[in-house]
Order: sequence, then C-alpha cells, then structure tokens
Amino acid sequence: MTQKISYNPDILTCLASLSNDEVFTPIKVVNEMLDMLPRELWSNKDAKFLDPACKTGVFLREIARRLNVGLEKKIPNRQKRIDHIFKNQLYGIAITELTSLLSRRSVYCSKNAIGKYSVCSDFKGVDGNIKLYKSEHTWESGRCVYCGASQKVYDRGDALESYAYQFIHTKKPEEIFKMKFDVIVGNPPYQLSDGSGGSSDSAIPIYNKFIEQAILLNPRYLVMITPSKWMFGGRGLKKFREKMIIDKRIKIIYDFEKASDCFPGLHLDGGVSYFLWDKDYRGATEYNFKSNDGSITKYSRFLKNNFFDYVLRDNRALSIIEKVSNGKRFSEIVSLTRPYGIRNYLFNDPQRYPESNLQLEPFKNSLKVYGVKGIKGGARRIVGYVSEQTPTNNLASINKHKIYFTTSYSTNAIDPPEVIMGEPGSICTETFLLIGPFSNEMEQINCKTFIETNFFKVLLYFGKGTMHVTKSVFGLIPIQDFSKSWTDEELYKKYNLTKEEIDFIESMIRPMDSNSNGDNAGEENGSEDD
Repeated sequence: MTQKISYNPDILTCLASLSNDEVFTPIKVVNEMLDMLPRELWSNKDAKFLDPACKTGVFLREIARRLNVGLEKKIPNRQKRIDHIFKNQLYGIAITELTSLLSRRSVYCSKNAIGKYSVCSDFKGVDGNIKLYKSEHTWESGRCVYCGASQKVYDRGDALESYAYQFIHTKKPEEIFKMKFDVIVGNPPYQLSDGSGGSSDSAIPIYNKFIEQAILLNPRYLVMITPSKWMFGGRGLKKFREKMIIDKRIKIIYDFEKASDCFPGLHLDGGVSYFLWDKDYRGATEYNFKSNDGSITKYSRFLKNNFFDYVLRDNRALSIIEKVSNGKRFSEIVSLTRPYGIRNYLFNDPQRYPESNLQLEPFKNSLKVYGVKGIKGGARRIVGYVSEQTPTNNLASINKHKIYFTTSYSTNAIDPPEVIMGEPGSICTETFLLIGPFSNEMEQINCKTFIETNFFKVLLYFGKGTMHVTKSVFGLIPIQDFSKSWTDEELYKKYNLTKEEIDFIESMIRPMDSNSNGDNAGEENGSEDD
C-alpha cells in the first residue's frame, strides 16, 4: 500500500489557510446561521449534513470545523476523525462545474478528493461527497416544468451551463444520495432570467423551490439564507408565502432590511434573511429584524397576522397598525393595475397602439394621457393626447377629478414620487394607479394633503415591501373624510397614538434619495405575483 503523503492534516489549519476571496456567503454569516442549530449536533458522529447548492463549500467547511472539535473525544485520532467527518457526514451538490471544483478545493483542500493533497484519505472517487450531476430542463410550452426557466434562454446545448440544478429538477430528491439528512443548509441560487430582456425585477425566483424541495426531504433542521422578498411580495411567490407564514416549524428568523448588512457591497431589493426550520418545533417564531437605519428589534410571534397576507417585519409598527385597523381602507379607492387598459409602452413604442393616434398636442375629442418615456433610470414622465376610443377600463372616471400614483419606486424610499392631479378629461398608462375618482376638486386636493402626511407615508411603506405598488399595498391605510384637509397632528390625535408611536413614525421620515425616488418604469414590469 502506497504511503499517503502528509499535507497539513489538521483540518483547522487547512481551512484557516484558505483564501476567502471567492466565498459568496461571508464566513461570519455562515457561522451565525450555524449557531442557530443545537450544539449537540457537533458531537453527533451520525449526523448527516447536506448543502444542495454548493458554490464554494463554505457551509460544509465550517460544519467540518465544528465537528472536528465536537467529535474529538469520540474519535480521538485526528486523521480517522477527519476521514469520518468528510466521508460519512458531509454531502454537497455543486451548482456548476466551476463551483464543484471550488467547493472541493475549499472543503478537501484539493479539487480532486483523492489527490495527494486531500485532507481525507478514505474516498474512492475524485468527487468525494461533493457531486455535480448532469441534469436537464424539461420543456413544456417554452418553460421548464421544474424551475420555470425560459427554453429560449436556457436550451443552450452542451457547450454552456444550462443551470438545470439537480436538486430541484427531480421529483425524488431523496434518490440523489439515497440517505436521510439531519440538516440541510445553504445559500441557493436566487433567480433565473425570464427571457424578456428586462432587469432582475422581472426575473423568476427559484430559491423558493430549493426550500420546498428541502422540506420534502423532511430533515430534522433546515437553514437557508435567501432574499426577504418572499415575505411580502415577489413574482410568483404568493403560494410559497402562504405556505411559509402558516408553517409553525419556522423557529428563528434573522431579517436584514439592508442586504449589505449580510453581503457587503450588495444591493438586493427588500433585503435578505436566514431562518431555522425545525421539524419537531411547533410554536411562535423568534423574529430578529434589523432595519435600514440600523435599529434592531426582537420578538416572538406567529408569522401570520390578522391584517394582511404577508409578514410584518418591523414589530414596532404593530401597535400603530392595530390602532388604525378598523373601518374602510384607502385601498378601496385605488384601482387595479392598468386602470385604463393602456400598457406602459404607449410612449416608447406607439406603433403598438396605432388606434390611439398618439400626439404631443391636443386634437379634436382627444384625451390627455399621462405616462413615462424611456426605461429604468432614464424614464421621465410625459404627457400626450390620444383618441377617446383608447381607454377600455374605468370609463366613468375619465371626466372626474382623480389622482395618479406611480406603480414602482425604490423599496427603501419612504417618500413616494409626487402624485399627479388628474383633471377631468385625462387618463394614464399602467405606469400609474388611479386613486378616486372624487366628486369635486376640493376632495381631490384634500386627499393629496392626506397622501403627503408622514402618517400615510409610513403606513404605505409597511404595506409596500418591494419596489412595486399595487392596490393591496394601501391596505394598511384607513380612508378619511375628504371634505376636509388633514395634518399629521390631527391624524395622531384621531387614532390616539402615543408619544412613542409618533416618535417612531417621525424617525422613519428621512431625506429623500434623489436617485431612488423617481418612477421606476420599464418596458415590461413584472407583477409581484404573476
């Protein structure tokens, strides 16, 4: 038998000496996630761990570090302990060929698990327990039935990565390793391009599919870090959110409104969060929230609440929401998207609306139309005129006073973009929602004063959650009598808000970010729950 070359066999020394330049999830965050797991796991030589979306192997690497310490008494011989941990306890599924090599190098200290520099002497194959399985998308009507990927974008042949992640492209994930796992942990891919050519705002989320698949495997514990958007919005995430907020096995959540608090330099709309799902737990969730301003709150409460169908992230808002929750809601006078049936590409691509006869000056029997020209950062509000046959919805409101409210702006902005006072004879594209209509101009003006209060802005902010604005995000706001104007002082008194509650509202109003408060119009906007 050939003598194995000894190369830095102390796992702690091996792992500490590796570069962290390409670690996608910071080591600090990984260890904070692992800290949520019971300490006795690290001294259990039979516990099995799976990372179903290995990128650099950092999760398996830090688990190995903990097991190496925890199993020292049970397996005193260092090399035998290392061999046991890597061969019998740690398993991973890489997401690409490159990440498979990175992960093996990070975990085994060698991209070849049986290479001379590998810290484990007991593997039979070059992959070790970090596998890369060749899987395929299953196309149906131009989409993958498993992940929703666009066939046009991802049917790429063998020369390029197809991103058909093995863990979510099977109905039987338990057959991948043919074993039961105690812990599933990781940072799954977040989204796939939808093939529309738009930005990430309309991309298809896939992290939810990794979570659902992991729960199907029924581990003892599940720990994952993902965008927080699933809690309050996100394209195609409605059913996933409905299941998650009633799942009483979610024991702990750490939620960061600013993604850079976890991933330095990264902006992710709505922030990021990680959670502990415990198969045997049934109870309230310990919710830890860090807001944009750095405030940290901690509370224990069920994720489902009595006010709306998403998660209330900042518990400081709860008492205010409870006080204003009775009576009619402002959302009752807000339209659905596309209030007049006119798409937002009217000004960018008018040939798609030939019957509108779009002009920049009024003509006989024309209607004034408000919209946006340009896309994303270059989008600007514009006014034009179209034929009276152009609108198809809300026809009774055309000759009345109303307000137009943008459908998209920065998630973190408390101040929405300025509303447009829609005069009789005007309409708008789907870039705006319709508020009203009102019986007269005075009611329109008084409603505008209400929209401009800090009271309104903060409740809208808590109802919004993402950059998209729909009818439902106004659901926390109580409607008012618009025969009079309103001030914050009058509203605070009407709803018996305490000094602490008032101070909280006022503290949230911060200087407007000039780069994040305009209409965020794109050629095609992805709906929250398409």
